[in-house]
Amino acid sequence: MDFKVDPLSGLVTPARQLPSPNQDERPPGASPALVVIHGISLPPGEFGGPYVEQLFTNCLPRGAHPYFETIAELRVSAHLFIRRDGEVVQFVPLHRRAWHAGVSCWEGRERCNDYSIGIELEGADDTAYAEAQYEALSSLLRCLQAAYPALSPARVVGHSDVAPGRKTDPGPAFDWGRLPGAAGGRVSVPG
Repeated sequence: MDFKVDPLSGLVTPARQLPSPNQDERPPGASPALVVIHGISLPPGEFGGPYVEQLFTNCLPRGAHPYFETIAELRVSAHLFIRRDGEVVQFVPLHRRAWHAGVSCWEGRERCNDYSIGIELEGADDTAYAEAQYEALSSLLRCLQAAYPALSPARVVGHSDVAPGRKTDPGPAFDWGRLPGAAGGRVSVPG
């Protein structure tokens, strides 16, 4: 699939648009210079369903699963979400700050949300990601790298790389070899 970025709106086509309230302006002068890959499933280890989208839009039903009581108050988002079938959903325009990395640091620079694009993959640390997800992710990365020259393959990392000891995703099941030149999963991160 070929993706395109509209430089004015920050929207990716043909991603399905589902705006999240969990976003704000990037700091002055900040632009995308890092991609952070995440893995998420709700409930943990279960795929499909509306729950990730509901979490990112503050509509997660507390009573739908016991785990949801522990996360229902979170205010989080990502720029993009790739489902198991390769469908891409966009929650936050690329020129705005999504709330995905939390306390984080890459190459000595803190607050990765300020200058990164967050891409969530529907998955779990110990479950292989789907071929359709790798295809969509590779196509998205090519599109993002064309739109934002600072996003070289070496600036594609995992959540675990920017928040070591706190986060483990996208986990050992993610095949970094599918993203030639990516730094994720193979480097130690300064603290």
